[in-house]
Amino acid sequence: MEPLNSDYEVVVREPNPRARFNWLYVFPVLGGLWLLYLLLAAIFQFPVTGVVDPVMGFMLVLFFVMAGLLFWAMAPRSKH
Repeated sequence: MEPLNSDYEVVVREPNPRARFNWLYVFPVLGGLWLLYLLLAAIFQFPVTGVVDPVMGFMLVLFFVMAGLLFWAMAPRSKH
């Protein structure tokens, strides 16, 4: 029998600077859900008047959240 190779190397992973941008994938998903809702409303003819105003307000808030996330994602990382 061969002896087991118990020598292992410690691999230090450096953080990926692009990993911060993964949070931004939430915004196209929310937009796609909104378009799907509008498409279903057009097909099945149900009223959307009570939903449009809150969703537009939510999108306005999400615009500022997206701007903040972009600034956070593009900021250089501090070295600890």
